[in-house]
Amino acid sequence: MDGLAVLTADQKEAAALIEEWFLHLNTQIFVLCGYAGTGKTFLVDYVVRSLGLVPGESAVFVAPTGKAASVLIRQGVPAGTVHSLIYTREEDIEVDENGEVVSERFLRFVRKDKIDSSIRLIVLDETSMVSDDVLRDLLSFGVKCLCCGDPAQLPPVKGSNSLLTMPVVTLKEIVRQEKYNPIVRLAETVRRGGQLQYGRDGCVAVLPRRSLTREARAALFLEADQIVVGTNRTRNAVNREVRTLCGIPEEALLPCDGEKLVCTLNDWSKTLDEKGEFHLVNGIIGTAHNVREQEDGLGLLDFTPDFLPDTLEDLPFDAGVFLTGRYFYGYGDKAYLLSNGIVVHEDSPALRRFKVRREDAICRFEFAYAVTCHKAQGSEYDNVVVLDESAYFEDGREWLYTAVTRAKKQLTIIR
Repeated sequence: MDGLAVLTADQKEAAALIEEWFLHLNTQIFVLCGYAGTGKTFLVDYVVRSLGLVPGESAVFVAPTGKAASVLIRQGVPAGTVHSLIYTREEDIEVDENGEVVSERFLRFVRKDKIDSSIRLIVLDETSMVSDDVLRDLLSFGVKCLCCGDPAQLPPVKGSNSLLTMPVVTLKEIVRQEKYNPIVRLAETVRRGGQLQYGRDGCVAVLPRRSLTREARAALFLEADQIVVGTNRTRNAVNREVRTLCGIPEEALLPCDGEKLVCTLNDWSKTLDEKGEFHLVNGIIGTAHNVREQEDGLGLLDFTPDFLPDTLEDLPFDAGVFLTGRYFYGYGDKAYLLSNGIVVHEDSPALRRFKVRREDAICRFEFAYAVTCHKAQGSEYDNVVVLDESAYFEDGREWLYTAVTRAKKQLTIIR
């Protein structure tokens, strides 16, 4: 294979094994694991091209979430979500003999009968975040799947995926350009169970919490692209603090224009882009615009995801969590956008006074200056501040490793 000299010894071995599997073996799955800094993405892209496959055509790259797919896209790899590759979305309604709707519309995902016959390889990134059901559907098309992931990261919140416990090969050797990266070195220390030392190492700083003045804390929080915490209690406290530091009045309970929000509820009916590859699902972070409070604990806002230029307009959202600290509506509840622009709940008497224009699932958003490590998984940010709460978790080492590896250029750990 030409060009092997650019690869590490680990990568050379893995490349040879992947090529042998793809060209000569009948097994459908190859599991490739790689720790932070081992060049897993570079290796996969290299092998795909050396096999004569075309990324985005004969070899497709998919990830479990839009955010994870966006990380690949930013690295120059054409990628989409697993759902956009193997499922179609169907909306079912029941009508009577006069064509009047008699039951609510509901959404379901239906596995496609076939996918593009030119696809010879599916590369699945962030494999640990994919449910067994989705993985089974992915494999049902009979296309070879190269499943990739970092075994040192947190397992999914719900369920588990055992594939990464059975790797064919695991990349452990740090690539040359990453050997002197302080973030990668710290991640390796955490993965091996080493102790963090206070102080500064290039772009990494580990600071004792008690030593931070209010001014120092404000500077760190306001400069961070993302603050990562462990518990919801800390998340809420930090979000309140950052809003105050931004000069937002305490009485402004609802999001103001330009504030950072995270979606906390899967809504596969709402697409984020024209191609329909990305959806408004749990963990998507973006910016709020044109926020309006409506009736019955509902509001309207426009939302721009942080990894796409598109804006979703007039999203009905549950204002309860901002106003009282709890959601007013349950999963799947619908709102109605009426002809006069007022949003009301379906049980409201106001429905009898206005013509219904459309019904829409109620979205859930929360402030996202700080997010939990589980919400941040699958994402990368240039400047990350981590409030180390790993002691709260049984898998504390995996928690801290996952938090550390969210940072690309600058990392501050407060503990």
